[in-house]
Amino acid sequence: MITKEFVFTKTFTISEKVYSNFLETFQDHNPLHTNKEFATSHGFEGIVMHGNILNGIISYFIGECLPMKNVIIHMQTIKFLNPVYLNDDVTLVAEVEDIYESVNSIAFKFYFNNQSGKKVAKGTVQIGLLK
Repeated sequence: MITKEFVFTKTFTISEKVYSNFLETFQDHNPLHTNKEFATSHGFEGIVMHGNILNGIISYFIGECLPMKNVIIHMQTIKFLNPVYLNDDVTLVAEVEDIYESVNSIAFKFYFNNQSGKKVAKGTVQIGLLK
């Protein structure tokens, strides 16, 4: 079972494979995500990775990294603070915010830092424990 002291940390690389699979699956070809000249002309260092790639990492954390599998996501929020670029390493840190035993749910707060230590996103995710 998870206690209030539970903390999860893992680093992920936003590789060409992750990027191309996201493009192929979701067909989001907005020029901010696909055209370097467009992105740099708007003040970015290069094409910006889709923010929902980070949501996929949260899904992985909930579905694969918790010590139980009888879980479902009830609610999730994320605030994007800084861009993530191709081949960036992002580190997810998630910790228990609260445990609601009366309704069998757990709330986590999380954030992502890039390889320079800059926070790129933060949010919360609340899960339910299935009976």
